Amino acid sequence: MSAETDVRPARPFLSPAKVRLWFDRLLVFVLSVGAWYVVANTILDPFWISSPELVAERLWRITLNGDLWWHSSATVWQALLGLALGLVVGFGFGLLLARYPRLAEALDPYIMGLYSLPRIALAPLFILWFGIGLLSKVMMAFSFVVFIFLLNTMQGLKEVDRDHIDLMRSMRASPAFIARRVQLPAMLPWLFAAARISVGLALIGSVLGELLGANRGLGWYVEHASGRLDTTGVFAGLTALMIIAVLMNQAVNLLERWLTPAK
Repeated sequence: MSAETDVRPARPFLSPAKVRLWFDRLLVFVLSVGAWYVVANTILDPFWISSPELVAERLWRITLNGDLWWHSSATVWQALLGLALGLVVGFGFGLLLARYPRLAEALDPYIMGLYSLPRIALAPLFILWFGIGLLSKVMMAFSFVVFIFLLNTMQGLKEVDRDHIDLMRSMRASPAFIARRVQLPAMLPWLFAAARISVGLALIGSVLGELLGANRGLGWYVEHASGRLDTTGVFAGLTALMIIAVLMNQAVNLLERWLTPAK
């Protein structure tokens, strides 16, 4: 076989399907902003819902003076720390409970009970225990995501093909080899699904902590603007949060494509 026959055609950077997808997303964005503009300028007073041009102007201004970076960096850093801690703890306990099913069955109602607790009710306790600094915001974000990672880790291990594991054991493969070559690859989709859900929840936890006690962050900015009846400031903070959530989710998607390439 010649070398020429081994060369595969390069995949196009932008396939027609991707172009259509980005066009559809752009269309949704344009229609949404257009509807907002029409409502704000013909139906409702901008005092109540602001308007796209006012929000864009505010975002541009706080970007130039550095306020956007000052507040968003705090919120994102707290969310990332809580997300990382939730991943480590949730993944570790998920592995432990998957290893000992009897313990998992005994703890199941308590885990679901803790998972169902409204985090807003825990916020005063977190302020009391951890103060109003960085730690309380990180722990608030952690409380939102840890159970997502724990439950997805357990479910991911349950979905691993038992016949595949038995085959590897019959070939005298070590537990570490089985975990690295069989179990972890099978669990990755579950972990990335948990990460996509947890990104938004971690941001919510970070913002919630800022609402209760902080001197910076997008949550603080939104609350400060609300206290001054600054609707444009509120929508600017919420828009910044939405953009950050989209970017973080895209980062998770890119990481997933890199670690789990299509066959």
